[in-house]
Amino acid sequence: MSATQATDDPLFTPLQAGELRLSNRIVLGPLTRSRAQQPGNVPGPMNAEYYAQRAGAGLIVSEATNISQVAMGYALTPGIFTKEQVAGWRLVTEAVHAAGGQMVLQLWHCGRMSHEALHPGIPPMAPSAVHCDACQVFYVDDEGKAGLRPVSPPKAMTKADIDATIQEYVIATRNAIAAGFDGVEVHSANGYLLHQFLASNTNQRTDEYGGSLQNRARMLFEVMDAVLGEIPAGRVGVRISPLFKLNGIDDADPGETFGYVSEHLGKRGIAYLHVADTDVMRGAEPKMEQILPFTRSRFDGVVMLNGAYTPERARRAIQNGDGDCIAFGRLFLANPDLPERIRQGGPYNEPDPATFYGGGAQGYTDYPTLRG
Repeated sequence: MSATQATDDPLFTPLQAGELRLSNRIVLGPLTRSRAQQPGNVPGPMNAEYYAQRAGAGLIVSEATNISQVAMGYALTPGIFTKEQVAGWRLVTEAVHAAGGQMVLQLWHCGRMSHEALHPGIPPMAPSAVHCDACQVFYVDDEGKAGLRPVSPPKAMTKADIDATIQEYVIATRNAIAAGFDGVEVHSANGYLLHQFLASNTNQRTDEYGGSLQNRARMLFEVMDAVLGEIPAGRVGVRISPLFKLNGIDDADPGETFGYVSEHLGKRGIAYLHVADTDVMRGAEPKMEQILPFTRSRFDGVVMLNGAYTPERARRAIQNGDGDCIAFGRLFLANPDLPERIRQGGPYNEPDPATFYGGGAQGYTDYPTLRG
């Protein structure tokens, strides 16, 4: 692509998303890399380097970040609930800002997608005590051996547990602000806690948090209202994955569920709705055309799309009005200068799946840029 063509490229037009001003429509999507420093799951200088390398994005969404110890479902993932973690993330945001970028923190609670060894003495929390026999999480044992292991049976949350969890989102949001983030993204996708409340098969409660769609959505909206009490709505995004079928999720009517969720999130004036078609990463056929009729059409605001997009498909999505910006995952992982490569039409490095999770600089900060 020539420089002249690039100036007309929809991926390089600015975008106002609430209070966030994106210089381009290319977003670094949230990517779990399991490289937090131990002990304490603290971001460090290597993480700061990784994110700063990708500061050419219009927006960086951090890897999913645990709001508390019991929220944790995967080993070596960072948190935002200790002073050391806040200080570590401050290293990251300062590096990103110095490189001209902006970044939001994705707030994560894994719910039943967890193992008790990650928070000894406390079973995973969930809306209901519905165990997922086929679900596994990433774990490192006392000898340092990493691998997948089945999740532990979850505990059904009491009202006191729910109230405490909402407060954990509040504290995490305050900590994100203290760490220098430009905003936060509430993770309500991929079969984690807030998605578990929404899905009819994982939420079998009979109180005000279960049964009807309005009740199943109550947890998400109470979390949102609590977060919005700490930070302007124009600096908050929400991630959903309506047709996600992994991690034991099987909602009876995702169109109804997420149409309702999208509409009511729009009424809260948030910066953007992050719509993920994440099954495609594991070989499923793209489903975004099925998702958009009950998300894009019901949400009054900026829509971010995510789902194995190529630059060409991303351009078409913006030109067609399907989305306003595109989150790239593996392509951005392997190409720290992805915006520049897209502007020039490539070439692109291939990602190495063997180095996605855990480890050091290899497959993390050592992917080459066009300039060497």
